[in-house]
Amino acid sequence: MFLAFAEGGIQLIPDGTLFVHIAIILVMIYVLNRTLFKPINAVLDRREANQGGRSSEAQGILKRVDERMTGYEQSLRAARAESYSMLESERGAAVRDRQEKLNAVRDDVKARVEAEKRSIETETETARVSLESDARRLANEIGSRVLDRQITESI
Repeated sequence: MFLAFAEGGIQLIPDGTLFVHIAIILVMIYVLNRTLFKPINAVLDRREANQGGRSSEAQGILKRVDERMTGYEQSLRAARAESYSMLESERGAAVRDRQEKLNAVRDDVKARVEAEKRSIETETETARVSLESDARRLANEIGSRVLDRQITESI
């Protein structure tokens, strides 16, 4: 029967076999969709959903990590700036305290030097007076012994 259709050669006018071919194609599409394409498409859709879900979940996690990292870095910078300013203020206070102590020691040393100078001047004056009186006494004594008589002070 099929050979009867083929013997005629090429036909440009459609005949009844066209409907048979269309029916066979439709049956093949139905069978392929049911047995091959639908299961493969379902597997591919599930795979894409899983990857897409995990991918979006991973992207969300990465975004939260980035936000927290940015917040952490900002708080770290703020803490560093605060510690630097605190350190600078403490350093300034220590320098001022040191300078005050140095000034106090300088004033104390200056006062002691002045007191010692006055003390030395007083002792020098006392020594001068004592030496003058001793020198006069010795001069009188030496003069008395040399002259064998008592010398009176005339000055």
